[in-house]
Amino acid sequence: QVQLVESGGGLVQPGGSLRLSCAASGFYFSTYAMTWYRQAPGKERELVATITSAGDITNYADSVKGRFTISRDNAKNTVYLQMNSLKPEDTAVYYCKAPLRNAWGQGTQVTVSS
Repeated sequence: QVQLVESGGGLVQPGGSLRLSCAASGFYFSTYAMTWYRQAPGKERELVATITSAGDITNYADSVKGRFTISRDNAKNTVYLQMNSLKPEDTAVYYCKAPLRNAWGQGTQVTVSS
């Protein structure tokens, strides 16, 4: 069964950094693009960043461009989201997603607050 497990969230002050990880199993990870989403309370789920299977092409939401970096290590079946210069509006539950049915993780909470 496809499993995705996010980790690395927490409470940080504005301007701080976090690195999220998503450990994948149950599918041929290295052949799939991966995506990070986030959802803040009362908001729609938002696509944050995507990365191709080889990790050579990335795409970002305008709201995070220049601050966040998505990467992957196919040998470890893991995708990462490095988040720098965090803002309160980045507060959300962050999820990773593979392009497979029901391929969502449980999410990890990121809270940016002073």
